[in-house]
Amino acid sequence: QVQFVESGGGLVQPEGSLRLSCAASGFTLGSYDIGWFRQAPGKERERVSCIRDNAGRTYYADSVKDRFTISRDNAKNTVYLQMNGLKPEDTAVYYCAVVQGPNCPIIRTDLASWGQGTQVTVAS
Repeated sequence: QVQFVESGGGLVQPEGSLRLSCAASGFTLGSYDIGWFRQAPGKERERVSCIRDNAGRTYYADSVKDRFTISRDNAKNTVYLQMNGLKPEDTAVYYCAVVQGPNCPIIRTDLASWGQGTQVTVAS
């Protein structure tokens, strides 16, 4: 089954920036709605953002609105999450997934599996 590969995480100071990338070999991301999720230690996985279809409609969780920007480059078969103004509470492992529905509440792991994620740590 197709599996996502997330990258771009790292250690960054508060108010810093990172750009995460989401790719999947043999799978055309541009044909699907794609979402970013995160899971912090001891917490459930939460939906962060998603980008729907080629019209580029987007959704952001209130906690990241105005700080994070999701985008896609179909030529590179990649979805990005630009994260600015990072806070310690953004520390988590970030994952991408195929999603469905308004505001992307449905996760379609039948189409592509979760990847290993990419660790984002925000600390001084």
